[in-house]
Amino acid sequence: MKRDEQSLAPSEYDVPERASHTPEILTTLLGKADVAINGNRDWDIRVSDPEVYKRVFSSWSLGLGESYMDDQWDCEQLDELFTRLLRTDIDSAAVGVAKFRLAFEHLRHRFFNLQSRDRAFQVGERHYDAGNDVFEAMLDSRMIYSCGYWENATDLEQAQFDKLDMICRKLELRAGETLLDIGCGWGGLARFAAERYGVHVTGVTISKEQLTLAQERCKGLPIRLILQDYRDLQGRFDKIVSVGMFEHVGPKNYQTYFDTVRRLLAPEGLFLLHSIGLASSSQGTDPWIDKYIFPNGKLPSAREIADAVEGRFVIEDWHNFGQDYDRTLMAWWDRFNQAWPRLQSRYNRRFYLMWKYYLLCCAGFFRSRQGQLWQLVLTHADRAETYRSVR
Repeated sequence: MKRDEQSLAPSEYDVPERASHTPEILTTLLGKADVAINGNRDWDIRVSDPEVYKRVFSSWSLGLGESYMDDQWDCEQLDELFTRLLRTDIDSAAVGVAKFRLAFEHLRHRFFNLQSRDRAFQVGERHYDAGNDVFEAMLDSRMIYSCGYWENATDLEQAQFDKLDMICRKLELRAGETLLDIGCGWGGLARFAAERYGVHVTGVTISKEQLTLAQERCKGLPIRLILQDYRDLQGRFDKIVSVGMFEHVGPKNYQTYFDTVRRLLAPEGLFLLHSIGLASSSQGTDPWIDKYIFPNGKLPSAREIADAVEGRFVIEDWHNFGQDYDRTLMAWWDRFNQAWPRLQSRYNRRFYLMWKYYLLCCAGFFRSRQGQLWQLVLTHADRAETYRSVR
């Protein structure tokens, strides 16, 4: 659920402490989004354990997610449920029950650098190292764990191919050039660029499991993959790309991040930044996502990116195709769900529910338009060559 400063404003749905554990209050809040408790529509919530109400009112979205993982409630269409909740901005409506949680998240991100060097590898250990078999089952054949481009695609494989090719064309890759991939994942983009555009790639990741599999998948190609924090990178590269990694950088490190890229990028080079973004600035992140999926993550707003880029780069292109992420996430969910019979011997039901909740609530996030997906092309201010945008 959305976390921003506006959520701390007074609300007509402020809930007094004595009433905070009653289902009637939750019924009222959900009604604003046309969601019913124990209703008969696909997006309605069906409660099997009344403990849900206490958990939701004690820790809000964290309690909602954890109680779902514990089989205390269900919903036929989670993606539509979250679309409705986010379009209604139910966090703002429920400030009385969520006030402490919202304030805590605001202060936590304001006063602590949650993406420091010491914490940089936590998301790799807790999410990307969850199990290569899960990601192999869920993703396309190149294991691209970011939004596909569905302009002309009819399936996930084509959507990811088109996205990778568009990135390479936006970067104007030429044979023999050097490409740095910050956050290289399982090496899908590195291999694509090396095979199809003849470039020499250096990829960096913070996930040991990603690195091991990426090295296997990139054998025999001019690709060097390393386990390292981006702040420690050295060298000079003709082109730089970062796909789905900026979400882990954090506002306190934005200037350092762009200064690092500026130091590494050749004078005539191009840098492509691919990142999820927020429709409006937020001071925190969703506690359930932070605890179970992307620890220490923080989505940027357009203003935050622009402020950090100003004086460091020229923005040559800013491309938004955020609604394509809804379709990508639904494709991932279908593949994961179909693969579950062969995965369930290694993962329990709670993991299944956690992963389902994650994929479908994120689909609702993008469908509601609170979530965006941006590709920016950046250059040094004194670059001589004119850049032409690519779609």
